[in-house]
Amino acid sequence: MESTFRTPDTSSVVVGVDGSDAARSAALWAAEEAVRRNRPLHLVHGADTDGRALFMSAETIERVRAHGRELLDDIAKAVSDEYPGLRVTTEFSRANAVISLHRAGALHGTVVVGSRGLGGFNALMLGSVGLDVAASAMTPVIIVRGTDVTEETGTVLVAVRDEHDLLYARYAAREAELRKGRLRLLHVWNVMQSVGEVVSMLDGVGEIVGVHEEALRALTEAVREEFPDLEVLADAEKSVSVAGVLVEASRHADLLVMGGRRVPGSLGIGRNLGRVTHSVLHHAHCPVLLIPRTGSDFGSGS
Repeated sequence: MESTFRTPDTSSVVVGVDGSDAARSAALWAAEEAVRRNRPLHLVHGADTDGRALFMSAETIERVRAHGRELLDDIAKAVSDEYPGLRVTTEFSRANAVISLHRAGALHGTVVVGSRGLGGFNALMLGSVGLDVAASAMTPVIIVRGTDVTEETGTVLVAVRDEHDLLYARYAAREAELRKGRLRLLHVWNVMQSVGEVVSMLDGVGEIVGVHEEALRALTEAVREEFPDLEVLADAEKSVSVAGVLVEASRHADLLVMGGRRVPGSLGIGRNLGRVTHSVLHHAHCPVLLIPRTGSDFGSGS
């Protein structure tokens, strides 16, 4: 099944809320994003009452429903107080959070989740709901991380490899335009992938580097031609850890955009992201906008 999504200028914003501080921060971040896009904000609470109906009394289920609706009303009021001109809608779902958000995303557009849900014990690690939403998404997903850093950099960072990543670069360029900021294209290639070639042909190192630089140059020219008024920066780096370079670069960005590989046949429900994507989602210092895709992981063979 192919990924389907709208561009940022037409996509509404869906955000999951569960009563956690991270979800509340994500809702406020999503509200600002919706304002930038001039689109509505849709708040979703997945209570999973259908999945737990056999183990809960009718009275307990009703209390869960009442709590969920109260939570939605509370977040909606907080958002409306902060962004009075924003149209905010709410949805109480009897399904679990992952299913509820994917359903809403299919109708409304980009899904936003916080980095940790209720009961999280490590603020550095992505919660299970966020991980499953990102791994099984068919629409763009934003994991809101690094919201404790309030100073904006004016930079949208996008992880790119070659011309096949032009779609993600366009998406990031539009986000940079919405922020009236700049776009930074970052191409990172794993030096270990070329070890075999280097060992057998030592004089080919310069040629290998040239191939990566040419791929970035061609992509950069295409973006600059399509977005002539946008400041576009481009950098190529080689490293033994692509994820490490991206995480460090995220310290100096307001948003990191990247395509996410799906790994077929991996163990664990929903946890089928490639290694680079998985690491970045766990450790990035700014929100990460993940565009679902198939094929090889960015800068990584697995």
